[in-house]
Amino acid sequence: MSNDENIYRQMLNAIVEHQLPPGARLPEDRLSEAFGVSRTGIRKVLQRLALEHFVIIEKNKGAQVNRPNEAEASEVLDSRILIEPQLIPALLDHWNTEHSERFRIMVTEEKRAEEANQLADSIQLTARFHYELAKLSGNQVLASFVEQLCYRSSLILAAYGTRGSVGCECGDHSQLLDILDQGRKDEAKTWMSHHLKHIKSSLILESKPEENIDFQRLFGR
Repeated sequence: MSNDENIYRQMLNAIVEHQLPPGARLPEDRLSEAFGVSRTGIRKVLQRLALEHFVIIEKNKGAQVNRPNEAEASEVLDSRILIEPQLIPALLDHWNTEHSERFRIMVTEEKRAEEANQLADSIQLTARFHYELAKLSGNQVLASFVEQLCYRSSLILAAYGTRGSVGCECGDHSQLLDILDQGRKDEAKTWMSHHLKHIKSSLILESKPEENIDFQRLFGR
């Protein structure tokens, strides 16, 4: 693993596991000192996190962990509840054994991350499961929209979610795959709707005060 990738993973995990809370400032000089690398290296990682919507970078203000507000969190999940179940019929038109096997591998990876308490990986893997399913619908416009919603959901889960938000408490994805394998369209739509509603209800939508982060303690070597 490259040094840039290692720093990226550490910072992503810190965001998702609430060690770097929404709104936390991310000064390049202090991060550079904590990781023992140049500010240029830190800037590359921050730009990558910004592309994934985990960080925002403002001119003359620097970088900070993105802070989705409560209204945005609700709207993103409500949008997914409206769209994803409706893609099920088109998805089933393309569903086959190879797809089932590929998505079951994803579920295995999700469960492995959950068992290892790797919350960042769990959030990313559950997002990938959903937007890869959407792509199978053949509607690339809606699939791209769902992919963006899933990225935004990842940050929302990092900010407001609990471990139950990405675990079996909200529904095991393998249950959906069983239903899809049997071609039960209406049941699959209902499952997806209930699954997303459970995720939304698991969120703790309350603002938290910004903390003074000790980057040396968090990332120092």
